[in-house]
Amino acid sequence: MAPVKLYVYDLSNGMAKALSLQLTGRQIDGIWHTSVVVFGKEVFYGQGISTTLPGKSHHGSPLQVINMGETALDEETFNEYIHDMRSHYTADKYHLLEFNCNSFTNDVVGFLTGGEIPNFIKNLPSDFLSTPFGQALRPTIDQMYRGGSGPGTGANGSLSQPQLSSALLQSVANQAAGRPSSPIQALSSPLHLTSNTASFNALLASHRAVVAYFTSQSCPPCRVIGPIFEKIAEEKGIPANGATTKKGPAFTKIDMDMGMGNVVSSQFGVTSSPTFLFFKDGKKVGELRGADQAALRSEVDLLIYTTYPPHPHTSLSLPKLQKMSLKPILFTQVPPLDSLSSKLLAAIPAQSGQVKDVAAGFIHWVKARFVSSGEGPAGSSPLTTTIQSWVKATTSLVNVLPMESVFPLVDLWRLAVLDPAVASWISTQPPSTPDPFKLFIHQYCKHPATPPKAYSLTLLRLLCNSFSSELLCQALMARREGLTNILVSSLLSPELAVRTAGASLAFNCTVAIQAARVADVKTSMGYIAISPGEVQVHADNDTDEDWHVEMVSAIVEALRSEENGDVAHRLVASLGCLLRLSPFGEAGINPLLDVLAAKQVVERQTRSVKDEVKELALDVTKLF
Repeated sequence: MAPVKLYVYDLSNGMAKALSLQLTGRQIDGIWHTSVVVFGKEVFYGQGISTTLPGKSHHGSPLQVINMGETALDEETFNEYIHDMRSHYTADKYHLLEFNCNSFTNDVVGFLTGGEIPNFIKNLPSDFLSTPFGQALRPTIDQMYRGGSGPGTGANGSLSQPQLSSALLQSVANQAAGRPSSPIQALSSPLHLTSNTASFNALLASHRAVVAYFTSQSCPPCRVIGPIFEKIAEEKGIPANGATTKKGPAFTKIDMDMGMGNVVSSQFGVTSSPTFLFFKDGKKVGELRGADQAALRSEVDLLIYTTYPPHPHTSLSLPKLQKMSLKPILFTQVPPLDSLSSKLLAAIPAQSGQVKDVAAGFIHWVKARFVSSGEGPAGSSPLTTTIQSWVKATTSLVNVLPMESVFPLVDLWRLAVLDPAVASWISTQPPSTPDPFKLFIHQYCKHPATPPKAYSLTLLRLLCNSFSSELLCQALMARREGLTNILVSSLLSPELAVRTAGASLAFNCTVAIQAARVADVKTSMGYIAISPGEVQVHADNDTDEDWHVEMVSAIVEALRSEENGDVAHRLVASLGCLLRLSPFGEAGINPLLDVLAAKQVVERQTRSVKDEVKELALDVTKLF
């Protein structure tokens, strides 16, 4: 019996531990690279599969050594396995997040011991990509593997936060590769590599639906059906990196002549190739032998249908709901900035001279950025340090000024968040870091009475404009408690302007959820998932049933007493977005709708003098 050890290295050399909380809002202690040490040698994947003496690779000494048990296999068998794996773990397939050293070591450990590498290593890419910052940086990472240029520096020679992150990633990528290399093509494989029983069983455990293709190198029909299988996987499958909210099967190919592929095939009684096995919730539900393209597509579609049955609403005729724009309502009008500037600067105490200077600079940037002078293009996006100075000044002013004097500052931020750089910076801040949304929402919620109309109105419009950025939308919807308090109270305000802005915010919140649901349905049917200008929330933000119940209650009660046609239109649309394709129908939302007599409330809108309200309300009544 030979001992098997996992050598663990931090490719960031401590930078991830120091910067991750600032950059992602989540503590990440390292960017882990691993290698397997067995039979007196260290084996790892980067520029292909490499072998060195233990601890003698370019990564230096390991940060941690983990005992993975012992193997009963002999060295000759292991060497044959590594030889076979070289054709799969090639340099051109390497990707920092999707197909990396840890993918390789997980397979090798599975081959040697039947086990897996620790979850904190294996799940690092999905943990990183689950953060708004990770989603924002994903294109940068992909570009690095398509030959993109390295990060630059800001005008002052210092790295901005996105540039700093890119620099970190470039450093990690260079370390992982082991040496400077020519750009390599990113892999976004539709197929999951499973070369042993451990990795195959792990795939079954982590995916509701799995399609397994058993092939062999001496199989002529496999050469015909193989490309078709990969095409179906691209159309209908979940990619191997798992960084998607798409529903569908995981497609995997097992070469019975490679590694322990013959052991996997024996486990399920596969004796010939090509053979396709279909699994639902870990259990085999179908089998197809031979290279029949039509039969393969039919079996895949059946597996998808039975695993993810279509929502009942997909069979309804809802012409107005289906054609309704899912783009958010934004408030982009520029106010009289000279008047606004005078009000804000006059309210700042004389002893706060530095804060006043920063506020004046903020106003100057807003003018340059959003007011066209006819002499050239609008002003550029601000540097990270500039945004930070604005936030610091905003924090000071919120703490010293009465609420009725703060609304001009809220209005400036309403415009500022329309700038992509500002929106990106706010969306990547950890919970402990102040930002305009946290500051203004907190001030609103702690007010003992109804806040002044001007403050409420500008704050609602600021919140609406956050939906101009998908990342900012994600961040706001992830911490929605204060948002919900403001929204619910605004829908019942005696002020029409406040109710209009509140209904607009309700529409934006619900339309982002609806866009994600529609995209999910479209993706499963092979259509383009989302249209330009739409934003959608992450799937995790559509799982809070209590929030949906609260929103439905608030919208129905507001609609019950609303007389203004424009506000009623937005409320009906919001209710339709919440109900259509909802995952909470039978057990959660439907009983509440009965108690609220919601159908009767919506039916009253079918008698509206406005045709668009009437027609939309008719569609929404079909959802009850």
